[in-house]
Formats: sequence, structure tokens, C-alpha cells
Amino acid sequence: MRIAVFASGNGTDLQSIIDATVNGKLSAEIGLVISNNQNSGALQRARNHGILDVYLSSKDFDSRDKFVGALINILECNRIDFIALAGYLRKVPPEIVGKFKNRIVNIHPALLPSFCGKNMYGMRVHREVIEYGCKVTGVTIHLVDNDYDRGPIVAQRCVPVLDDDTPETLAERVLTVEHKLYPEVLQWFADDRIFIDDKKVKIISI
Repeated sequence: MRIAVFASGNGTDLQSIIDATVNGKLSAEIGLVISNNQNSGALQRARNHGILDVYLSSKDFDSRDKFVGALINILECNRIDFIALAGYLRKVPPEIVGKFKNRIVNIHPALLPSFCGKNMYGMRVHREVIEYGCKVTGVTIHLVDNDYDRGPIVAQRCVPVLDDDTPETLAERVLTVEHKLYPEVLQWFADDRIFIDDKKVKIISI
């Protein structure tokens, strides 16, 4: 499985995927890393490991069609067959979603369907969780469709919310779980253990 990782920020989830491929916990190859932010830590992490890093932003194209065409071309030229979103703060074009149907996943720092939607990411999510008074939050990995955070859920893990948590302390604890869960789920796909039927995801036991 050749993966393209899309990331906008520091890239800690990307690093967990890279580490898993290095230590043998993920039998897949990261073919390239794409970011809409040319100063993202994710691109630097890719360079550090000899992975092709690509800055690609729709703002640099005359039209949406040219941007989508460039994105498709990059994915095809690098023989990508799976996409992992790791803190990518742009909506994936529907042409890409259709081309990679059931082969794009996203990680979200809460238990979907709660605390989701456009502009709900990062510290905003953790702040909302705390302000709402939740005792439990977590991590969700889901398939990507054309609606924000609405694709079928593949896996979830719970994380307790402590009485003295700040968004920063909660984020740190959630990230620890993200870094363990994401490579594990990607390995399920690499092993063809994911079966999708009528928008429901089943994980085949081995």
C-alpha cells in the first residue's frame, strides 16, 4: 500500500505513521507528503526521512479545475493508492474522494459525531469538550466523504477528561492515543481487513 499523507501543521500524526513504517508495525510505504502550508512541520518531517514533500495550495492556481488536475496528477505519478489525512485543514475535492472511494481516512480529536464539522479542529475541539463538561473524549478515525467528519467510522478510542484539564493538557493526552491508533488502523487497510457495506465498516478478525 502506497500512502499519501496530507497535513497542514506540525505533522506529529505523520511522524507516528513514518515511525510505524520504519519499525515494522506498518507494512506500507509513504509515497509522498502533501501540504497546503509551505512552512508546515509535516513537510520538514518528510524531508528528514527522504520522503517526497509537495507543497500544493489551491491559492496558487488560476482555477479550481487546474488545482484538482495537479493534485490528481501528483497522486497518479507517484502510484498512490491510499490517502491518510493527518491534520489537513482543507476539504478534499470530491473528484479525489470519488477516485479514492473508501481509501481516504481522516483522524479527528474527539468521539464523532460530537464536536465536528467545518472549523472544528485542534484546540477548538478540546476547548469545546471541556466547556461542555464532558467526562470522556477520544479519537476517531473515519472514512472521508464529501461532508466534514461524516464518513463511516472505522475506529474510536476513549480518553478521559480530567477535572483540571486545560485544552493543552487534554490535547497532549489525546495525541498520545492518536499516535498509537492511526498506524494500527492503516495496517488494517494494508491487510485488507476492512470491509465496507452500506456505509458500515466491519473489521475482519485474524
